[in-house]
Parts: sequence; C-alpha cells; structure tokens
Amino acid sequence: MHKKLKVTAIGNSTGVILPKELLEKLRVSRGDELMVHETPEGIVLTPFDAEFAQQMDVAERIMREDRDLLRKLAQ
Repeated sequence: MHKKLKVTAIGNSTGVILPKELLEKLRVSRGDELMVHETPEGIVLTPFDAEFAQQMDVAERIMREDRDLLRKLAQ
C-alpha cells in the first residue's frame, strides 16, 4: 500500500490521520497504542507489544553499556 498522508493539527497537537484500511492492516483501532521503529528505510509502525518493548529496552541498555566490548567482538 502506498498512501499519501497529511500532517495536520489535532487539537493542540500535530498528527497524522491513519485511514481505516491501514488501521485494519495493523489490526488496531482507536485508543490502541503503536510502536515506532526507526529503520534505514524510514519509520515502521507496529501494534504496541509490552513484552517486546521491554525486551528492546533491555537490548538497548546492554548495547549502550557494553558498546566497546560489542565493537571488539564485531571485528
């Protein structure tokens, strides 16, 4: 699916309105939470998964704390 979305004012905030067909593909509805993932190709939206979010937090912390060791292992 390729769809042009417009950034618009939503109350005192700024947002993007997701069309119904995109919400159906994501299997989410009004009030659900989404995760935003940055990739080299852009941004990916997925339904929020609390367990996955916690695992990502742990992985990011380990990568930050052990950055030098991970760089040496990668050589």
